[in-house]
Amino acid sequence: MNRTDADSPNPAGSYIFTSESVTEGHPDKVCDYIADSILDAYIQQDPRSRVACEVLCKENILILAGEITSRGSVDLDAVARRAIRAIGYTDPAMPFNADGVTIHQFVSRQSPEIAQGVDPDRGLDTDQGAGDQGIMFGYATDESPELMPLPILLAHRLARGLAEDRRKAPYTWLRPDGKTQVSVRYENDRPVALTDVVVSPQHSASIAREEIVAYVTGSLAPRILGDWFSKDIRFHVNPTGSFVLGGPSADAGVTGRKIIVDTYGGAGRHGGGAFSGKDPSKVDRSGAYFCRYIARQLIGQKLARKAEIQISYAIGISKPLSVKVDTFGTGDDAAAAEFIQNMDFRPAAIIERFDLLRPIYCQTTNYGHFGKPGLPWEQ
Repeated sequence: MNRTDADSPNPAGSYIFTSESVTEGHPDKVCDYIADSILDAYIQQDPRSRVACEVLCKENILILAGEITSRGSVDLDAVARRAIRAIGYTDPAMPFNADGVTIHQFVSRQSPEIAQGVDPDRGLDTDQGAGDQGIMFGYATDESPELMPLPILLAHRLARGLAEDRRKAPYTWLRPDGKTQVSVRYENDRPVALTDVVVSPQHSASIAREEIVAYVTGSLAPRILGDWFSKDIRFHVNPTGSFVLGGPSADAGVTGRKIIVDTYGGAGRHGGGAFSGKDPSKVDRSGAYFCRYIARQLIGQKLARKAEIQISYAIGISKPLSVKVDTFGTGDDAAAAEFIQNMDFRPAAIIERFDLLRPIYCQTTNYGHFGKPGLPWEQ
C-alpha cells in the first residue's frame, strides 16, 4: 500500500519545528553573563571602551581572556565573582561557587591594527569602520506579538520561569542550571499546537522525581504557556531521571556557544558571530541588532509576515558590502528592499540610533537578545 500524506509525520502543509533555551545557570550562559558584566563595567567608566572578552569555566576554575582597551579601571576578579553570585552559585560545598572559584586572567590590549580601522579618521575609511568582517542576520515574524518565532519564545519563557521560581518558596529545591525545549506544529506555515515540551531543571537531591514532574506539568507549564497549554502535549521532564549535578561544577562552559538560543532558535539564519563580551564596535553584535530592528519594521509596515535581513562587512570599512532582504513569499521583496534603501548601516550610525555606549548588555545575556521589552532594537 502506498504511504499517503496523512500517514506521514509531516503531511503536506504541516511540519513540526523545535527550539531550545537554557537558564542563566547553564555553564555557557554563566560565561556569557560574566563577559557582559565585564563589558558593562568598562562602558560604565568609559563609553568608548573596546572590549572583546572570552570566558571559560570548569569546576573551580574560571579563565578570563581577550583584548580590552579602556580608560576605565575594572577589578575583573570582583566583577566575575559578583556575576556568579547573582546567578546563584553560592554553595561552598560545590566546586564552582562565587567565593571559592580560582580566577585566571589573560587579557591584553586591542590590536592597534584593529583600532586604526575602527577609530574615526585613523584608517583608510575616515568614518568608524566595522570591527571585523562577517555576515549578520536579522529575523522577524508575525506569528507572535513579540514578532519572534513561537518555539524559541515559549522555550525562553519556560527557562525564565524556572529561574524565577527558584528564587521563591516552595521551589527552593530548584538549582541554577536548566534547559527547556518546545516543539510546535505548523499548518500552512502558522503555529497551531505544541506537540512536545522538554523541561530539565537542576534540582536538589532531596526532591522526588514525582514532585518535579508535578511542578512542571501542574504549575510551571500551565502558568507559562497560557493558551498554548494543552493536555495533549507530551511532557519530558528530566528525561535521564535525575539532574542533581549541573552547572560549571559538572560541565565546562565557554562564551559564544549558545548563539542559536541567543537569536531565533534556528528559525532564522545565523552569521556565526557571538554577541556576549563584545562592545558595539563589533558588528557581530550591533549589526545583528540593527538587522533585527529592520526586520521588525518590515513586519510593522505590513510589507511581509516574515522577513530576514542579511548584511556583510569588511573590517575597517563603514558601509556594508551587501544588504539582502527575504520575505519568504509572505510579502513584496522589491518593496521591502526599497524600504530599507535609506537605512544607515554604518557602525557609528547604529551605535547612535540605539544609544549603545551605555551599560545595557547584562540585560541581553539571558533568554534571548530579541523579543524582550526595553531593548532599543525592539522598539
